[in-house]
Amino acid sequence: MSRTRILASALTLALAGCSGAAHGPVAHSDAESAKRTVGRVAFEPCALSSALAAQTVDGMCGRLAVPENPAQPNGRKIDLRIAWLRPNDNADVAADPVFFLAGGPGQAASEYAAQVQGALHEVLKTRNVFLVDQRGTGQSAPLDCPKELRDEYKDREDDGAIADYSAKCAAALKNDPRFFTTTVAVEDLDTVRKALGAQTIDLVGVSYGTRVAQQYAMRHPQQTRAVVLDGVLPNDVVAGGEFARTFERSLELRAKACETDKACKARYPQDLRAQLATLKQRLANAPVDVEYRDPATGEAKHDKLTAQTVVGLTQLFSYVPQAAALLPVVVDEAVHERYGPLTALASLGGESMAGSMNRGMQWSVICAEDADRYVEDPRDATTALGTDMARTFFAACRTWPHGTRPADFNKPLTGNVPVLLMSGELDPVTPPYYADRVAKALPNSKAVVLKGQGHNVMGTGCMPKLIGKFIETANAKALDTTCTKTVAPVPPFTSFNGWEP
Repeated sequence: MSRTRILASALTLALAGCSGAAHGPVAHSDAESAKRTVGRVAFEPCALSSALAAQTVDGMCGRLAVPENPAQPNGRKIDLRIAWLRPNDNADVAADPVFFLAGGPGQAASEYAAQVQGALHEVLKTRNVFLVDQRGTGQSAPLDCPKELRDEYKDREDDGAIADYSAKCAAALKNDPRFFTTTVAVEDLDTVRKALGAQTIDLVGVSYGTRVAQQYAMRHPQQTRAVVLDGVLPNDVVAGGEFARTFERSLELRAKACETDKACKARYPQDLRAQLATLKQRLANAPVDVEYRDPATGEAKHDKLTAQTVVGLTQLFSYVPQAAALLPVVVDEAVHERYGPLTALASLGGESMAGSMNRGMQWSVICAEDADRYVEDPRDATTALGTDMARTFFAACRTWPHGTRPADFNKPLTGNVPVLLMSGELDPVTPPYYADRVAKALPNSKAVVLKGQGHNVMGTGCMPKLIGKFIETANAKALDTTCTKTVAPVPPFTSFNGWEP
């Protein structure tokens, strides 16, 4: 697996019509009874699935045409795909729908329907939930590089090759990447709101989607009823620029947790950070050819294990505590020159993320909003990730055509909008102190930290009930979050059979 591929996977560092329509769908004739209309958007049944979810969700799908260039409303149009999860037909549906905003940047909201249905099951009792594929993702004018070009560059790892690839990809696109920014996407969301006939909406943003939610609430405060931010990315943070430090923080917390656990300390006298440093140095000097079994098929395979593959995998699997629990044992095996389990895990991680992130849309966002603000921190050189990851993240911006951002884009969201902010204690990319920073400017907010959890926690423990209560009341301060204290960390595996009882 190439460095570029595993690092790209790891970045998965992600929101006036008919006023009566927002209260519920309007059925068509008997011949088209399966079709529904909300406001002026026509929907029909669809199956919502993705490579990241085992189950398929039955939903409704529609499309809305918007100008590619907002300054030319009569110019070329692109279609936004809108997926709709409905409450029970007998439910008393509230007027304000929920818009779910996916992460990345580059992930399509509709591909997370299964996760959203689970995490928002309380919300779905009384509200419509809409998943709008942000322009450039999913089925909303995706900025897809030609397959032959992807194949040509798949094993080319240096920053120059990435820049060359991005230039050729941009030249092959039929859409203009300059108009695929967060700012334009926010206006798309408001266009969708109007088309659906909703006077106000609730926003649920995940990872990069939290930035979209903050930007929408800044631009359209009167239309924003309540906001849920999960894995908070502040407007002023350079997305991707602090990964080395935030990941190092996560490793330090895991090391401290192992130090206080008798079984973990006995099994791993050298902590994960030290083992990673040993492995990184060894593989940087001499990458290893590894024979392993594909964890999905059992097929015998052969691959090269590099230092960047190991570090990228560790960062990627740190997102989810159940996956992170595997890391100590596979890294320890690799330190003792048994590389098969770690290589198999790297293969699994890369394959599971393949196709879930639109690179072109990601470049359009970060090149317009973050790349020019990135300044390399010398302290990053001594971290597990080092400086390579951030450089790779922004390498395409040398050649990728990109738009601009408003002068106040990086200012914090302020005002009295009710906001619930959620963080995982061990989150390697959006740590809890990010949420604290955002909350300081929001007097009607509450920040919740789940102990021992990673990136994105909306489906963990009692969080679905808390989100449901918050959306129902739009009162962050009155929210009782005591139940979150029952969420327990996932112990690290001390063998391939699991953790000590």
